[in-house]
Amino acid sequence: MWLTLGPFTRRERLGATREPFLVRFLREAGIPPDVSAPALTDGEVLCGGMPAMVVGGDVDRDLWLLGYEQTYLERDVRDLAQVADLVTLRTLLRLAAARTGQLLNQSEIARDAKLPVSTAVRYMGLLEISFILNRLPPYTRGPTTRLLKSPKTFVTDSALACHLTATSDVSVAADEPLRGPLYETLVYQNLAGILGAHLPDAELGFWSIQGRHEVDFVISCKRRRVAIEVKAAGRFGERDLAGLRAFRRTTPGVSAGILAYNGSEAFVPEKGLFVVPLGLLLS
Repeated sequence: MWLTLGPFTRRERLGATREPFLVRFLREAGIPPDVSAPALTDGEVLCGGMPAMVVGGDVDRDLWLLGYEQTYLERDVRDLAQVADLVTLRTLLRLAAARTGQLLNQSEIARDAKLPVSTAVRYMGLLEISFILNRLPPYTRGPTTRLLKSPKTFVTDSALACHLTATSDVSVAADEPLRGPLYETLVYQNLAGILGAHLPDAELGFWSIQGRHEVDFVISCKRRRVAIEVKAAGRFGERDLAGLRAFRRTTPGVSAGILAYNGSEAFVPEKGLFVVPLGLLLS
């Protein structure tokens, strides 16, 4: 039996022992009574979940990640495949990282990397089998024919994504355009870790109707489906609920929709729709 060891989850870093929020939410179809959890911080996005970054003590983040990248390119890639041009592979790696949390368009990446599409596809596959990138499949069980069929791509660790995109500040004041996708990357790696450890039969995907609505994550577990929209900000508006409402309206068998924002209060704005802090979602 093969097990994939992903980055440390937030629960592991904080030493959480109680049952995960998501497990309780799916079972109880509602917000558990104990709703306190620390808010997600910009520092957590920059730190990620790699063991050396989490439990390694006083580690120079930039130096360690640079060494990780170089070791991966110079040793691991050569062990996996014959790649003559590591410079081009490094370019493609950075281009892919800049698209973390976005739809995968391999033709576009090939064009930007000045590579044949076939070579870019091969390199992207290499990044996946070496656990640098993950693909998130679309949820396509709805009735509409306009559902997007392309997967999303995620760097497996938010700290690595920050390093590869030269992002050193994800605060609101920095006005970093990748702030939202990098927060979503951190949420993705945590959701994948929690589901893998506690709900191995669950499926994780996303939902999007071209040009209209989308939902960041969809969890399918047995007969339950929960849609999750992620917002890095501490505030939200009615527009942030539109995708969740559209998903519930057009998709049969949806148990609930969750808007996860970086605030501190949890409440129920309407039946079947829940607003919860990101810290609680990942607790």
